[in-house]
Amino acid sequence: MRSNLNKSDFFPARIKKACGAAVLVSSIMLSACSQGGDLPIMPQPQDSAYRLGPGDQIRVITYDETQLSNDFTVGQSGSVAFPLIGVVKATGLTPDQFATSIENALKAQNYISQPSVSVQVIDYRPISVLGEVNKPGQYPYEPGMTMLDAVALAGGFTYRAVTGYAGDWRGGVTVDGKPVEGKIAPNTDLEPGDVVTIYEKYF
Repeated sequence: MRSNLNKSDFFPARIKKACGAAVLVSSIMLSACSQGGDLPIMPQPQDSAYRLGPGDQIRVITYDETQLSNDFTVGQSGSVAFPLIGVVKATGLTPDQFATSIENALKAQNYISQPSVSVQVIDYRPISVLGEVNKPGQYPYEPGMTMLDAVALAGGFTYRAVTGYAGDWRGGVTVDGKPVEGKIAPNTDLEPGDVVTIYEKYF
């Protein structure tokens, strides 16, 4: 006669519960010991306004002055070489603040008495995806991009990858100008210029 019992029926419920708790504790300890597991959670941006940084491509429009309207790239020095007025700092400024800087420079050098300038971002600086992905490298940023979106662009996770979180380094375009590093979740929104690191899990 064939028995309907399976192996788990020979273990008391309290033993099975203890085993389950041990597995849970073991998983938590393994996660804490994994690369990047001790990083703090990436703080939320202090200011939601977008701030320019090296690699951003911007369009500057000076009304009624076509020779002063063009597309520019913020250089690695964090500045833009603008016609007539020369080098203008852009890194750390919002597009509106940068437009005001250009207006002030044009007035200060007596080129235009009442300039009206607007600035818009036409291409954001790229993000970088490093570590346990199939195609590490730089990729174009799109507003609303998450960690998982970045991983997808980089060819997906390798079989060694930690998939529940990643490290994120945010450079010197924060309000206080200091880089920020922390841990992000798969659905965390990225910002232009972020460097995302996918860690290797311990087996």
